[in-house]
Amino acid sequence: MRNLKKTAEELLSLAGVEINGRNPWDIQVHNDNFYQRVLSEGSLGLGESYMDAWWECKALDQFFYRIIRADLEHKVRLHWRLVLKALWARVFNLQSRRRAFQIGERHYDLGNDLFMNMLDKRMVYSCAYWKNARSLDEAQENKLELICRKIGLKQGMRVLDIGCGWGSFAKHAAEKYGAEVAGITVSKEQMALAKEMCKGLPVEIRLQDYRDIDGTFDSVVSVGMFEHVGYKNYRTFMKCVHRCLKDDGLFLLHSIGGNISVKVPEPWTNKYIFPNGMLPSINQIAASAEGLFVMEDWHNFSADYDKTLMAWDKRFEKSWDKIKGNYDERFYRMWKYFLLSSAGAFRARKNQLWQVVLSKHGVDRGYKSVR
Repeated sequence: MRNLKKTAEELLSLAGVEINGRNPWDIQVHNDNFYQRVLSEGSLGLGESYMDAWWECKALDQFFYRIIRADLEHKVRLHWRLVLKALWARVFNLQSRRRAFQIGERHYDLGNDLFMNMLDKRMVYSCAYWKNARSLDEAQENKLELICRKIGLKQGMRVLDIGCGWGSFAKHAAEKYGAEVAGITVSKEQMALAKEMCKGLPVEIRLQDYRDIDGTFDSVVSVGMFEHVGYKNYRTFMKCVHRCLKDDGLFLLHSIGGNISVKVPEPWTNKYIFPNGMLPSINQIAASAEGLFVMEDWHNFSADYDKTLMAWDKRFEKSWDKIKGNYDERFYRMWKYFLLSSAGAFRARKNQLWQVVLSKHGVDRGYKSVR
């Protein structure tokens, strides 16, 4: 055990983190089994041991920023069970049509009370756009408006929203622009609340997998859903969009992205937060769109996701006493870990946030970028 602790100390020192140190990013270890668990299981062991209260940290976001910048993850060997799971993900399609609704059931159906208290007033569960914004509500309103402007939304246009969440974009587009919107989600809870929020507007909300979409639309948007598609299905997704989009229409893809191409989910996130999810790379998005679309614009504002996640964490913390009767302490630790580790990953620039505008044949006389 002493050798394992020493190894952990040496690794963490590369990131400027001290075990039982005084800085807010230092960790306080309460169970000596922590060292073997993390050194053998990597990110899964780190996350599960935090959920089990084996260690604490005053500023998890700062801790993760430091260890990600130091690339410690690749200095820890993986347990053989995790290697087998990675091989399984390469062989089988984890995001098949049959499994498509798992993410809805296990994440988005957790409880509308959780998301209503954590998110902004429109319940936008994706990166906000903080340019000239003073609050989360303003930043999310900015983002919705940014999307509308990027696709050139006008009154009477018919728009498809793939992964519509609780209907935030659909409601904004219908209220402000007079657009007709069809939104699809794989979450029953999202569908029910989205229908209520968009009541009286020209908005249709469907419980549907993207592979079953029919109809033709002036524009297509997908905001924070592509992360659930999986590398085996990127091309299929793009073909579905191409089929539904009018020849002169625009497609806006808003997605978290990674700096390298991956074919397996991140172990802890896959098990506890987003089952079967993975982050696409620039190369994977480009390859999936090749021959189908012209890339008109690629906008990276990933630093805004750090700020968004910290705002969500603040709201979650503030509302915990109100909602904790529906959850337990382990869920609280899991959710804090999810929000703050994600913030650290964006701050360290491991994760990116992209808005990509695509057209079928290229915009005549060129596309004018919107920021």
